[in-house]
Amino acid sequence: MPVALRHLDARRLPAWLAHSRDEYTKDLVVMGQSPEDAYQQAGESLARSFPSGMPKPGHVVFDVIDDAETIVGYLWIGPASSGLVGAWWIWDITIDADKRGQGLGRKAMLLGEQYARTQGATTLGLNVFGFNTGARALYESLGYETTSIKMLKKLD
Repeated sequence: MPVALRHLDARRLPAWLAHSRDEYTKDLVVMGQSPEDAYQQAGESLARSFPSGMPKPGHVVFDVIDDAETIVGYLWIGPASSGLVGAWWIWDITIDADKRGQGLGRKAMLLGEQYARTQGATTLGLNVFGFNTGARALYESLGYETTSIKMLKKLD
C-alpha cells in the first residue's frame, strides 16, 4: 500500500497540538503519573517544541496519507534536543488504530528517514514506551538499536 507524507496544514496545528497533548498525557498516566502531573508535563514538553503554538526551526509535522489520499496518522520529526550536529529525532508517530498492521507505520518511518537525510541528519533517534511492544518490534525491524533503558517498580 503506497504511503506519502504531507505537511500538516497550519490551520490544523492547534487541534493537532491538543490531540498530541492528550495522547502523551494518556501514555504518561499508563507509566504511573497522576493525570494532573501527566497533563502538565505533556503541555510543557509541547511548549518547548512549539513555542507560541508554532514548531521550532527544523521541526515538521506530517500527515501520513494512504493510497486513497486519506489521512491515516501523523509523523513529527525534527532536530534532537541534544544539539549535536546531524542528530535528529522522531518526536512522535501515530497510525490510526484501525489502520495498523498494514505496513503504513513502516513506510512512514522510512519516508521520515529519507526526509531527515535531506535535512542533513546523520542519526535518527526516538523514544518508545516499554508497554508499546508493537512499536518496539517495528523499530527494531527497521534497524533501531536500544541505547538506554529506563525502569520502574511500583511499590505498595
